[in-house]
Amino acid sequence: MKTALHFGAGNIGRGFIGALLSDSGYHVVFADVVEKLINALNEYKSYNITILDVAPDEPIKHISNVSGIFSNNPEQLNAAILDAEIITTAVGPNVLRIISRSLAAGISERKKQGKEYLNIIACENMTGASGHLRDEILKHLPEEDQEYMDTYVGFPNCAVDRIVPPFNPGPNGNVLSVGVEAFFEWIVEEPAFKGPRPEIKGMKLTDNLVAYVQRKLFTLNCGHATTAYLGYLKGYKTVDEALKDKSIESTVHAAMKESGAALCKKHGFDEEEHGKYIEKIMNRFRNPYIKDDVARVGREPLRKLGPADRLVGPAKMADEFGLPKDNLLKAIAACLLYDNKDDPQSVTLKKDIESKGLEEVLEDVVGFKKGSKESRQVLQAYNELKA
Repeated sequence: MKTALHFGAGNIGRGFIGALLSDSGYHVVFADVVEKLINALNEYKSYNITILDVAPDEPIKHISNVSGIFSNNPEQLNAAILDAEIITTAVGPNVLRIISRSLAAGISERKKQGKEYLNIIACENMTGASGHLRDEILKHLPEEDQEYMDTYVGFPNCAVDRIVPPFNPGPNGNVLSVGVEAFFEWIVEEPAFKGPRPEIKGMKLTDNLVAYVQRKLFTLNCGHATTAYLGYLKGYKTVDEALKDKSIESTVHAAMKESGAALCKKHGFDEEEHGKYIEKIMNRFRNPYIKDDVARVGREPLRKLGPADRLVGPAKMADEFGLPKDNLLKAIAACLLYDNKDDPQSVTLKKDIESKGLEEVLEDVVGFKKGSKESRQVLQAYNELKA
């Protein structure tokens, strides 16, 4: 049986990428540091996925041919990298740097053993995640092994889209049970593959990935984050609950339409089709069976304020074409007001605003210069939301 190594045994790994790999005939080895997950994978060798779009009789999907290893065990991990025909990740962008050293060691060992083609796909909410992982691996890869990696190891970037919220499996489930929405999308950059293309159910190949990455990031992730930050300010607990507030729903919808107008200009998407895409996403957010916590969706606000990320990226793209961006700037202001004591980035952001002032933070973090029109608009929206 073919083997796939997947870094990250969390809900997204089990409920999305790992499930597709298992469905495609791979034995999936999950690598993680969480002892209870790895032990459970090796004990049960399977788990159940609940589709959360219908209730009370939700359909159950059974995933089998899985096992687990500890990603901090070099011997286990090296053996898994040697055996793998494909490697995927769902660990969060900040963890890619951490796993890069182990991947570099495994690639060097594959060269020694005469192994050929391997593709590594980082399935993260980050533009160019696989390319970023490749750059991190190069920092640890001996120079004499770099030519081998260039020839035999592909790093296709991808766009991933599936909502996998926290899930209570009830008395019949266990720690591996996971709940997901029915919709998913995994679009992968075909030209970056090395060797034969793997046949994976649900994986779509494209030669224009940037357009699809930005479509997803600047639409779904943009709307999701906007809902979370505005909802958090008003004390709502979940995304679907926040969207019942008509003022929040109006702003979220308007922000996605602003980003959509920019995306259609930039990438040539059909305006009518993109409008339908926005409405589909809004309906996904409203799904009452997906209790997606606004604090989870809003976590790591500094990362989400990055110049190419889900809020600032579409605002800058709209500005590039002279298009309206008022609601996108309001979303940025709401993010700046995100005050969650359990989120280290939120704590850092609040301290920076208190010590440096909002305009300084806007210039340092977001890239809006002091006194600029965008800076003034965010400042005004910030004060209005705070009041």
